[in-house]
Amino acid sequence: MTGMTTLKEQLRADLTTAMKARDTLTSSTLRMVLTSVTNAEVSGTQARELSDEEVLTVLTSEAKRRREAATAFEEGGRAESADKERAEAEVIARYLPEQLTADEIARIVTAAVEQTGAAGEGMRAMGKVMGVVQPQVKGRADGGAVAAEVRRQLG
Repeated sequence: MTGMTTLKEQLRADLTTAMKARDTLTSSTLRMVLTSVTNAEVSGTQARELSDEEVLTVLTSEAKRRREAATAFEEGGRAESADKERAEAEVIARYLPEQLTADEIARIVTAAVEQTGAAGEGMRAMGKVMGVVQPQVKGRADGGAVAAEVRRQLG
């Protein structure tokens, strides 16, 4: 070990801290996240440790699930449940890279459209452009928002 803490170790340490501080929101959220990480680790043909990159992928989808649930609860008139989901999403967001703004996403997409020569090709070029954009925004932007921006620029 080089003394570098893995993301998973960081989550575990923060869980312990939250439990000691009786921070129920943080501890319950981190407990759920760590369960998802463990599930991902044992889901393959053989159990293995996830890399930080893979843990980030789990965190990203956990945060997205919370945001979608919050929207659903909001639309169903259940503000309290929506707030709880949003609060959990915020706890998870602490571990995600700084999220890109709409302007930054637009710039990345514009550059990708130029790079792939997709301008004027319309929706046919969607996959090509997404292929270039995806690695640049991984973990830093919602996939749906990115796809919408690509569609906007190609359409």
